[in-house]
Amino acid sequence: MKKRYEAAAKLVEEKKEYAPEEAIATVKKTATAKFDETVELHLRMGLDPRNSAHQVRGIALLPYGLGKQVRVLVFAQGEAAKAAEAAGADFVGSDELVKKIEEGWTEFDVAIATPDMMGKVGKLGKVLGRKGLMPNPKSGTVVAGNDLPKVLGDARKGRVEFKLDRTAIIHIVVGKASFEPEKLMGNLSSIVEAIVKARPSGAKGVYVRSAFLTTSMGPSVKLDLKPTLALTSS
Repeated sequence: MKKRYEAAAKLVEEKKEYAPEEAIATVKKTATAKFDETVELHLRMGLDPRNSAHQVRGIALLPYGLGKQVRVLVFAQGEAAKAAEAAGADFVGSDELVKKIEEGWTEFDVAIATPDMMGKVGKLGKVLGRKGLMPNPKSGTVVAGNDLPKVLGDARKGRVEFKLDRTAIIHIVVGKASFEPEKLMGNLSSIVEAIVKARPSGAKGVYVRSAFLTTSMGPSVKLDLKPTLALTSS
């Protein structure tokens, strides 16, 4: 593994800042593991995670998906449960799902809840919070029953959540190394546009300090911020 990484690292110019297209081409070359590596974007932000006015959280819709089947769970009952089932949710339920998760089951990728279910879902915070699966109004995963089909559709397409962590970094999945460059570029553009739009009004000065693309097992490739932050999904 060490030799493989060292060989991949030689493909990256350490002090160079890469334009987005060139960075994507480079990380694809460095993805030499025996599995289809995930391409990730890591942004060091000019924000203070301890300041409530500096919090960044939102969602990005990836036009070319995540390269995997997304398993969606919906906490709902009554007509909302029927709507979730009709929209193709993988798991739908109420008390029985809460109990199953309390017992340690988390075989799903996205959790959505209707507002009336949050009293029950709230006690799953310790389990779902650690895995980033807790439904939250700010991330658009607590929705009314009539909105479930759209939210479920977005989750299937490649709906990813981003937020500022305790070290002032945003980590987010861009796609798979096997994706064509144009698809990775499309996903990256949508992510950057969403994060730029999510800039909090209380944030002053430099918003993004540095940006890197990397794969699951590969070296980091530093992005040139000016063309990167100018990306849009249109």
